[in-house]
Amino acid sequence: MKPNKFVIALLMSAFALPVFAQGTATPNINKTQQQQNSRIVDGVRSGALTPQEGQNLQRREAKIDANKHAAKADGVVTRAERHKLKHQQANASRAIYRKKHNKRTAAH
Repeated sequence: MKPNKFVIALLMSAFALPVFAQGTATPNINKTQQQQNSRIVDGVRSGALTPQEGQNLQRREAKIDANKHAAKADGVVTRAERHKLKHQQANASRAIYRKKHNKRTAAH
């Protein structure tokens, strides 16, 4: 029995869809990035972060953003790249918390 070209194309597309679905979209990473930037800005504004701490944390966020763009450069953000980015964001989140709750405050 000769396979139907339509059936072959359908099967091939079913296996290819998960690869294409992953793509370069990073909505969760983008959302976390925005939230962390807001936390940094709010911390500097309230005085919980010194300006220097805010700059250091913003620099750290910029590195994560650069890593995100590098991951997207080839057209696919792999599971490992997503994991690495989320791990970096988790570490940055802990750093923001620690800096906001240390003894240093901005002199207002």
